[in-house]
Order: sequence, then C-alpha cells, then structure tokens
Amino acid sequence: MAGRRARTGRGWDASPPRTGDASEPPRPRRGGRGRSEEAGAAESPAPPRDESEVAREICLRQLAVRPRTRAELAGALAKRGISEEVSAEVLDRYDEVGIIDDAAFARAWVSSRHAGRGLARRALANELRRKGVDGEVATEALGELDEETEADTARGLVERKLRTARGEPDAIFRRLVGMLARKGYPPGVAIRAVKDALAAQSAEAAEFAEQIDADALADAEGELDRDNRSSG
Repeated sequence: MAGRRARTGRGWDASPPRTGDASEPPRPRRGGRGRSEEAGAAESPAPPRDESEVAREICLRQLAVRPRTRAELAGALAKRGISEEVSAEVLDRYDEVGIIDDAAFARAWVSSRHAGRGLARRALANELRRKGVDGEVATEALGELDEETEADTARGLVERKLRTARGEPDAIFRRLVGMLARKGYPPGVAIRAVKDALAAQSAEAAEFAEQIDADALADAEGELDRDNRSSG
C-alpha cells in the first residue's frame, strides 16, 4: 500500500539494533583484563616442596620395589639432587626406626640368592659389595652359609645339568666346572662335585672321572685364579 511506513517493532521484519543500542548489554572485549588475571592466578607455580619430604618419598618408592641398602638409597637420593645433609638426616632416621637394616638385607640376600641361583659365597660377597654392604656385615651374613651346604648345592647343580648334558666326558667336565666357577665356587669344590657326578653317570664317564686328580687340579685352578685376580 503506497505511503505505508515499514514496521520498526520487534517482529519478524525488525531491523538489527545499531551499534550502541541501549537494548543490548555491552559485551566484554576478548582478552580483557579479568580473564588474563584469572589465567595468571591459575598458572602461578606451586610453592617449593620441603627437601626432606621429597627425600622421604624417593626412599619409600625405592623400598616399595624391594629392600634396599643404605648405600643404594643414598645413591638414588644423590641422582635426584638431594643434598648430602638432608640425605644423611633422612637415612639416619630410617636406620633408627628399622626401615633400613643392612644386616637383615645381607642375610636375606645370601639366603635367597644361594637357594634361587645357587651362588656360592665368593659370588655373593661380590654382590653385597656392589650393593654397598659393609665388609664386616657381609662376612657375618656369609658365615651362615657353611662349606657343607655350599658343597651340597654344587653337587645338586651339577646333577641337574648332567641330565641334559651331551658330549664327551672331558668336554662335559670342563663345561660344568666352568659353570660352578662362574657361580663363585672354589676350584676344589667345583672339581670334586663334577668328578663325583660323572663317576655315578655311566661306565665311560666313571672311567674318565677316575683319572681326574681333583686335588692337583684344584691347586692349579686356585693358582690361576689368584693370578688373574692380582693382575686385574
């Protein structure tokens, strides 16, 4: 209809409000001051933790895996940057309450490794030394493993290996003596254990074993071993 004015209300044909229209509340600008302050507060670094608390947590995580010696825990603390003063304070306290007990650790280690791996005293002494166990403490723990028990274990190891061993008696003899030597058995114990086991295996092996002078071989092997250790 000519001359009719367009509707300007809030209906379907209403025009969009102009910038600054009083009917629209002002929108906050992106990246405004309020948001940046909130972000800054959320990202603020946490206060530094007490070094002793961190040291205790490191020790407890280590001990949760398996028992540890004092030297092992001290090494773990040093790698994490714990000062020597704090490390000594925490470890001394653990010593007092029995959380760290190198003597108990050494006894359990000797018993477990001898029964499980068949290791002899010499190999066990080397392991305890690498764990940082004091020499006197290690010697006391190793004293619970006597020569008779060590010899019995050596014979048991040889008998198990002989069940699947193949080859000439002299080759088997060398392999089994070498196996016991790697487990820390003295030459005399190793040679006698293998000789006795071969003698009971078969007529051929018994004949070979009869020719073995265990004492002479043990003396020769002992001298060679001492030379190797002194040159090393």
